[in-house]
Amino acid sequence: MSLSALGRYRSALLVAAALAGTALALRFTLFAPDPVPVQVAAALRGRVEATVSNSRAGTVKARRRAKLSPQEGGRVTALPKRKGDRVQAGEVLLELDASVQRARLDLARRELESAAAELRRACVAARRSERELERNRRLREQGIVSDDLLDQFDSAALAAAAACDAARAGEKRSEAQVELALRQLDHMTLRAPFDGVIAELAIEVGEWSTPSPPVIQVPSVIDVIDVSSIYVSAPMDEVDSARLRADLPARVSVDSHRGQHYTGKVVRVGAYVLDVEEQNRTVEIEVELDDSELAASLLPGTSADVEVVLDAREGVLRIPTAALLSGEKALVLEDGRLVSRPLEVGLRNWDVTEVRSGLAEGEQVVVSLDRAEVKAGARAVVAPAESP
Repeated sequence: MSLSALGRYRSALLVAAALAGTALALRFTLFAPDPVPVQVAAALRGRVEATVSNSRAGTVKARRRAKLSPQEGGRVTALPKRKGDRVQAGEVLLELDASVQRARLDLARRELESAAAELRRACVAARRSERELERNRRLREQGIVSDDLLDQFDSAALAAAAACDAARAGEKRSEAQVELALRQLDHMTLRAPFDGVIAELAIEVGEWSTPSPPVIQVPSVIDVIDVSSIYVSAPMDEVDSARLRADLPARVSVDSHRGQHYTGKVVRVGAYVLDVEEQNRTVEIEVELDDSELAASLLPGTSADVEVVLDAREGVLRIPTAALLSGEKALVLEDGRLVSRPLEVGLRNWDVTEVRSGLAEGEQVVVSLDRAEVKAGARAVVAPAESP
């Protein structure tokens, strides 16, 4: 190749290299894509908890709740307490017309008086017959009274003693009749079985109450709830059953107190897994609130959610759980670019995750991972905070 041709070839190479450099510079400057705005959170130290939550809505319940109806039928004559009233054990809640029962009691008492009088008469006669028998025995020893006559006196004494015993049994029977009449009269009054609040009242003065016949359930007329026995029942997924135990701390949220969480503890874990068709298998737990006054204000039947704390660590490095990628990685913002960082994680929950290694305190991880352009190697800037 001639010198002139070689010169032209070198000049062409230089021009091509200059054009490529210019194109590359334009690509990364003028024509470079704008940095991706991302939301970030700093890795900071704090508390991390391992928790499990109920798989379906839990329910506020009362351990002691009595749905009451009178044992006897009759017309209601008095309702001393109304719906919402507090009652003490033994207080009268409802009274039925007891005029017939009082009449039966009065009759039973009169019959008892008669039986007692008959007992006195029969026993007096028995003692007299015994004395006559003794006198005639002495006369028989003197040869004055025959054996046949003595036998008649002996039979009469035995008959009189038997009459006395029969009268005594009659008195006992009359006493039992009085006791029965008293119980029947007492059944015309419905009393509170324990301290509580009247939750429902389904009858009024003048209406008739019908007792439940065997096998047939008649709706109750009064519902009493012991507000000191309020607890939360929650179904937990069966996969968590081995980790649940009594005395674990818990947090409870109730639909009637939205946005608030209340501390409590697990007091019972179900002894079996509930298998309901077309539903996940669950184990029931019971949680009692630490604040008994607050618990007493909750209405049974209210929906509630329970979060059980299985373990907790203080002062550990943590990041939002939303920043975790599959494979326990996170995107870290370094010098304007996103870098994939493998992590060793520990305890975690829905909100935060413990980072044992892979991050330094203060490093920023991306939490807005819902866009395709947010990936390792992309240029990124911190998005401005959203105004409240």
